[in-house]
Amino acid sequence: MPSTTYQPYKMEQVSKKELNTEAQKNIFGRIALNMSSNTVPGISSVQSSSMHDNKPNVLKVMKILLALVFAGWIFIWIIVPTSTYRYTWSPKLYADTNSTYFGRQGTNILIFAFPVMFIAVLGCIYLHLSKKNVHTGNRSSKFSSQMAAWKRPVLVRGPLGVVSGIELAFCLMFLALLVWCFWTYLSVSFSRLKIHGSEKVWQAKLDSVGLRFGLIGNLCLAFLFFPVTRGSSLLPLIGLTSDSCIKYHIWLGHIVMTLFSAHAICYIIYWASTNQIDEMIKWSKTDVANVPGELALLTGLVLWATTFPRIRRKMFELFYYMHHLYIAFLFFFMLHVGIGFFCMILPGVFLFMVDRYLRFLQSRTKVHLVSARLLPSEGIELNFSKNPGFSYNPLSIIFINVPSVSSLQWHPFTITSSSNLEPERLSVVIKKEGSWTQKLYRALSSHTNVDGLDISVEGPYSPITMNFMRYQSLVMISGGSGITPFISIIREFIHQSNTLNTETPNLVLICAFKNSMDLTMLDLLLPVSGNVSDLSRLNLRIEVYVTREKEAPINVAQTMIRTICFKPNPSQTPISPVLGPNSWLCLAAIISSSFIAFLILIGILQRFYIYPIDKNTGEIYSLSSRTVLNLLFMCLSIVVASTIPFLINKRRNMKDAKQIKSLDLPTPMTSPSSWYHCSDREMESLPQESLVKATKVHYGSRPDLKKSLLEIKEENVGVMTSGPTGMRHEVAAICSSGLASNLHYESISFSW
Repeated sequence: MPSTTYQPYKMEQVSKKELNTEAQKNIFGRIALNMSSNTVPGISSVQSSSMHDNKPNVLKVMKILLALVFAGWIFIWIIVPTSTYRYTWSPKLYADTNSTYFGRQGTNILIFAFPVMFIAVLGCIYLHLSKKNVHTGNRSSKFSSQMAAWKRPVLVRGPLGVVSGIELAFCLMFLALLVWCFWTYLSVSFSRLKIHGSEKVWQAKLDSVGLRFGLIGNLCLAFLFFPVTRGSSLLPLIGLTSDSCIKYHIWLGHIVMTLFSAHAICYIIYWASTNQIDEMIKWSKTDVANVPGELALLTGLVLWATTFPRIRRKMFELFYYMHHLYIAFLFFFMLHVGIGFFCMILPGVFLFMVDRYLRFLQSRTKVHLVSARLLPSEGIELNFSKNPGFSYNPLSIIFINVPSVSSLQWHPFTITSSSNLEPERLSVVIKKEGSWTQKLYRALSSHTNVDGLDISVEGPYSPITMNFMRYQSLVMISGGSGITPFISIIREFIHQSNTLNTETPNLVLICAFKNSMDLTMLDLLLPVSGNVSDLSRLNLRIEVYVTREKEAPINVAQTMIRTICFKPNPSQTPISPVLGPNSWLCLAAIISSSFIAFLILIGILQRFYIYPIDKNTGEIYSLSSRTVLNLLFMCLSIVVASTIPFLINKRRNMKDAKQIKSLDLPTPMTSPSSWYHCSDREMESLPQESLVKATKVHYGSRPDLKKSLLEIKEENVGVMTSGPTGMRHEVAAICSSGLASNLHYESISFSW
């Protein structure tokens, strides 16, 4: 098997001004670090230590409170199907909470909506406090064996993909909840079954079964939007990100549509068998409306049909556009069941609407694209200007929209830069795959685009923890463009070793590429900003496998990486946090104020408009009209509560952007054109030499992953993989096989 030492591709040299700027930033960073290590003036060291010791206790109390409230909310769902709740608790609850301000709707708001909104608000405060108390973990050999066993993959193949023990446990508990609720609903219903007129027993039971299918579907719908609420505090509280939870959203979506389809089929058969087929065209004024329910089902079925993997992969744009039918689905579903019943699933929808509107506001701002690196493998690295005070963790995801390519399409990409190593830059790598990326590549490679592109972003969305830093050794296995998540991790370790002088784990990067052109991805391990990026202080070993070539091409070293620098545009701004530096506190204020405003508005509506007409009987005022008015008030509350802090923070960001632009202008060297198109310069050789020494290239073979992993003898080894499905399944199978108890599989997701 031929192998060779990796030779880096030629790259351009950044300006001396940028190097000097970065050097100044490092000096200022060290001064700030020294200042932060001192006690606050006026507070003794004893008081400071006491405050520091009390914070973990406060966080523990908050976490226990959050867990108790969540457990109580789950308990409500467990007890709802029982006869005790239906015939004893529920009548008393409705009697005690049936006020002139909220009516029967207030009961569902109190027991179903309020607990989750409380968790969301308190969770934001918890994350704000814990952000200042974050530790990256230690690499002690006494790794929690019990927790490691739960995190090991137990399912590695099949439709569910890689599923860990803890994921499987939660899935089984959720399925148990569904089975319990369905069985209990039916048991209670059948025990008091009522036969109407000439109706037969099987028809009455079919009616009951159809209704219960709808109730269980409603339970799943209550959870459906949590995984896709990107900026919510609920997922970070349990160490998850929206991107890693997409599979849960997919599973729930399939279950929801299966149950609602069964619900509809049961009722169609029931109506047909009892000569009530005309019920399908009835729109009740004060009860369940059948027509909007049928419209909700039809839009849901169209949406559902485009979500299956074969259609989604071959016709992604069709899937993307059809997925926006969720708006119509929710609207018709609300009209079908009424606002009172809809309040049972209100928290997930409300939090999703807050998140979606904040993303909309952020997407209206065009960000400054500083430069683009075009790789010989037809990959692209986009380098954006970033607010220096804006930080994010490795493995963060950002969504990008390029209106000149497609005004509607948003695509997620893994951030490859480190906010600590590159405080004024944010980078992503895009592989030329599919029509969208091909159009983007052509737009960037055109010589007429030095004026830059209008680009909007949403995010970044960061994982709260950096578990990969707690291991003695870290093995990163990638296939093709799957290397992108590991670029940010390695850059973070460069910062840890060079700037903070901290010990880093032993790093092993195993890459598989199809051909030599893809080797240019390795050059992206070093940032383009020209700051300190020496790899020599890292214990890094890179094993590269080129699978479709037997030996290195003769002209591989002459291949160029082309860099295009873009003119600054006054209308474009650096990427900044949408809600400012204290974003979690601001989000808590938005959620709480919008929800309180919604309650006040519907209270006024009920007390002074609906109650004088209806007297809380629910038999006079139109249920559809009440639902539409509630929806309008919900949207109004969210828009006002979100827009005000966004505009305040936007004004602050514009001031910061002016300061950044005044320092970010290029220095003239030869001619104005040389500022923006720099394609024939070479970078300093020192960082490249470190990269060469760490890298070994193997031609004509694939990595023996089992051998490579079992050879590592450290007691605490983290294993991360990113790339094709087959590779991820193979690595997960090795880590879960029991052949090596020191291997701990870390599940990650990447986008490119």
